[in-house]
Amino acid sequence: MKSISNHIKMFLEKCESKMITLAKKLKIDKWIRKIDWYIIKKFLGTYFFAIALIISIAVVFDANENIDKFINNKAPLKAIVFDYYMNFIPYFSNLFSPLFVFIAVIFFTSKMAENSEIIAMFSTGMSFKRLMRPYMISAAIIALVTYGLGAYVIPKGNVTRLDFEDKYKRKKKQEYVRNVQLEVDSGVIAYLERYENYNKTAYRFSLDKFKDKQLVSHLTARSAVYDTTSLHKWTLKDYMIRHMDGMKETITKGSRLDTIIKMEPQDFLIMKGQQQTMTSPELKEYISKQKQRGFANIKEFEIEYYQRIAMSFAAFILTAIGVSLSSRKVKGGMGLYLGIGLGLSFSYILFQTVSATFAINGNTPPIIAVWLPNILYTFIAIYLYRKAPK
Repeated sequence: MKSISNHIKMFLEKCESKMITLAKKLKIDKWIRKIDWYIIKKFLGTYFFAIALIISIAVVFDANENIDKFINNKAPLKAIVFDYYMNFIPYFSNLFSPLFVFIAVIFFTSKMAENSEIIAMFSTGMSFKRLMRPYMISAAIIALVTYGLGAYVIPKGNVTRLDFEDKYKRKKKQEYVRNVQLEVDSGVIAYLERYENYNKTAYRFSLDKFKDKQLVSHLTARSAVYDTTSLHKWTLKDYMIRHMDGMKETITKGSRLDTIIKMEPQDFLIMKGQQQTMTSPELKEYISKQKQRGFANIKEFEIEYYQRIAMSFAAFILTAIGVSLSSRKVKGGMGLYLGIGLGLSFSYILFQTVSATFAINGNTPPIIAVWLPNILYTFIAIYLYRKAPK
């Protein structure tokens, strides 16, 4: 544990020197004083230490729980370490970032209050609002890192992690889908009776084209095979195309036809956790495309998209609550405030989970369900912030 602490200390010292250099280049070094750098260093140091401590415990518990599954399913050690745990750690670190922020703020601020450091700051004429500046800067850094990781970096690692879980833990990967109908383009409706993911083949495939609500073309095929080497490319086998032009009809038949159809297997084969494997731009595009096609089963994707933004914004809210609670020196030390802080942070995460469930299983719009905890805790933060200086 001492070694981890030393590594974090060295990392923060390097970050601090780079941040000071950047501040001088941007000419904001006069705005950020020495006391600000001191609090920022304390904040980020405690934050990363809390992550290292709690995630290491989580890894031990997870390994203990799943060791039998790994052995029974003959998971290679290399895959366990690099495919699973090297992607498990950043995913859960980012997921519980609000908890780590709260713990960090409560812990080191209570320690500063206990050592009369905050009283010394106030005695120089520093206001509570001025004290909040380095905390908000630290929260902004954490929010940016959290969003960047959650929106662009971690989804790539989740592909490998979820593939590992499907292969060596659950072994219940969704490999087929039945009776799919979707709009692949304006006025173009596709239908497939069954799709098998292992060979990328759709059976009993049909494609109807409409113009001014009139059917102008009807294509049927015994099977349609998706070409993974090219986007939207499908190979139709034993196909027949009926072209309708008023009362005139033309029929074309063949054994094989390579064609472009604007659909992919992921558009209709929705797997558990699929939304976690998409970057935010991919999620936005996917949600928009599925809404145009009339798909109703996309609430989990919308929740994932909005939650990445809401979770980043939570760093500011929970930081404000933590500072407001723990900036006063009280008898009995930090135990009471640490307990209150943990209770509030866990209730925040629980509230987020419950509200997301309401959106999936009820009629609550996903954006409201995701932002509802932030809205409620913003009012709590404002109340505590106003009360703290008194």
